Amino acid sequence: MKLKLAVLAVLAFAAGLAQAQSAPKPAAKPAAKHATPVAAAAPAGPATPTQGVSKTEVVLGSIQDLSGPLAGYGKQIRNGLLLRVEEANEQGGINGRKIRLLIEDDGYDPKKAVLAAEKLVNQEKIFAMVAHLGTAQNMAAMPVQFEKNVINFFPVTAAREMYEPLNKLAYSYAATYFDQMRIAAPRMVKDRSLKKPCIIYQDDDFGQEVLRGAEAGLKSINMQFTEKTSYKRGATDFSSQVAKMKAAGCDMVVLGTIIRETVGTVGEARKTGFNPVFVGSSAVYTDLIPKLGGKAMDGIFATMTSQHPYLDAAEQPVRFWANKYKTKFNEDPSVFSVYGYGAMDDFIKAAVKTGNDLNVDSFVKSMETMTYNRDMFGTAEMTFSPTKHLGNAFSRLSEFKDGRWSVVSDYVAFSGLRPVQQKDGKWKVVSEFFQD
Repeated sequence: MKLKLAVLAVLAFAAGLAQAQSAPKPAAKPAAKHATPVAAAAPAGPATPTQGVSKTEVVLGSIQDLSGPLAGYGKQIRNGLLLRVEEANEQGGINGRKIRLLIEDDGYDPKKAVLAAEKLVNQEKIFAMVAHLGTAQNMAAMPVQFEKNVINFFPVTAAREMYEPLNKLAYSYAATYFDQMRIAAPRMVKDRSLKKPCIIYQDDDFGQEVLRGAEAGLKSINMQFTEKTSYKRGATDFSSQVAKMKAAGCDMVVLGTIIRETVGTVGEARKTGFNPVFVGSSAVYTDLIPKLGGKAMDGIFATMTSQHPYLDAAEQPVRFWANKYKTKFNEDPSVFSVYGYGAMDDFIKAAVKTGNDLNVDSFVKSMETMTYNRDMFGTAEMTFSPTKHLGNAFSRLSEFKDGRWSVVSDYVAFSGLRPVQQKDGKWKVVSEFFQD
């Protein structure tokens, strides 16, 4: 998962699912095990040279964790994808082509991600992979896709490897973990006059990116971590790591953690009377953490772009969308539901712009001039070019308090080595590093 600062200004979203036409049609090909078809396959048309595109449909794939440690995220992303596909198909699809979406489960395992990618790319013949969850999982699957000229569109990770090195088939929407923490870590130190920053991080590609970004940010204010401690993916006991940081007198802990690791770390710290400032990346910005961790999670900070879609949100479009989602899936949406919905919405926008002659080259040409405006969820504006495949480098901070996430800063990004913020339509260097 990787993002260039300002976690993501993700995406404007729209409407509806298509029911079958009244005229009878041949039976659709049965979906493979674990695959989730959204619309029945249309009758086979003339052969087309573009994989996943026929006269009547566009076949897309997505890989999610539906059974592993991030299943909470994966199921929400899946639901967001399904909702947007349903809306689009009700309105006629993409320039008259219905969308058929196939979803595979990788259990958050890079080896399973490879198998899932091979199935979707080589057997199901997808045109593009949309919103694949996970840093290591995307890195494992992308070579399979690129070998067959399959686009990797807006993976749900803020890792730099999602768009670097430049590849015409790779597009990312979110500020990287590196840039998120390069701003958040020194911001918290400066704003709160902290002296002993520390970090706990997952010992993999994701955690290393959080670590490197925070180290770079601290270096910019002539500081370094007092203590660094890590854990292996899948760990459930964080008592030794917490004890180590408590003994070092840490007054801030950067969280290179995801769901249960955040709950385990913060919960253990509160239990032992250790109460530093906790700040995590956009991987921590989710309602699942306070739901699992309870009151102990109050006061944690996280970087973010899109806002959590509360059912009673002040913004009427968000409130309407959130209640529509709950009616369909019988559960409240989360920001990861927004990520799935937004990624599919953005794919649809680019494909519609491409026109009837939809193929990889024409889609790439459209993406290289795409601009996505700030959406109802507050996602930052995104722009792309032939040499810029990361849409957004901005992120902001949110704090969990009084039972919900509340935004505590507007978008900030780096211009060279200086943090800048957009105010009154103009970019200004942020004074005192991060004081708004």
